[in-house]
Amino acid sequence: MIAIIKYNGGNIKSVQNALKRLGYESTITDDAATILKADKVIFPGVGEASTAMNYLKERGLDEVIKSITQPFLGICLGLQLMCSKSEEGNTTCLGIFDANVKCFPPEEKVPHVGWNNFESIEGNLFESIEKEDDVYFVHSYYAEINENTIATCIYIIPFSAALQKDNFYATQFHLEKSGGLGARILQNFLEL
Repeated sequence: MIAIIKYNGGNIKSVQNALKRLGYESTITDDAATILKADKVIFPGVGEASTAMNYLKERGLDEVIKSITQPFLGICLGLQLMCSKSEEGNTTCLGIFDANVKCFPPEEKVPHVGWNNFESIEGNLFESIEKEDDVYFVHSYYAEINENTIATCIYIIPFSAALQKDNFYATQFHLEKSGGLGARILQNFLEL
């Protein structure tokens, strides 16, 4: 069973639909027991960091997430909440990745919306993917490059496009909006 964590983040149904297209059933839930029993856990979302963290803390899901031992995938806001701290609302996050989330400098159009190619990729999440491949982004905040960075992109500055530590994976780009390439990366995660 695949659990998709519900925490009032947007875009969760799109991830569930992407899983359906690949032939997988999933459950959208904020129930700790259901999440802990799942074979895989996905933590997607679009939203605001402090509001999302408050929802997680009110339900004890912040501690549940940190205790998960099965493959776990954060997407977009999910990646940012897995970091240590976010400039968005001066939010203390989950701290799975030792990285700060910062706002893009206002020298270019923010948010970063659209297709962008990788500057670098590594690891089993990117099996059969080329670094020149394009994925779809919608974000104003980014995770700094750090020891857990497994993919980078450049928009104004270099940033972490994906992170991984132990069983925890995360992508800043939207797998569910990245066409066949996003489906391939999602499939790679599901086959871990």
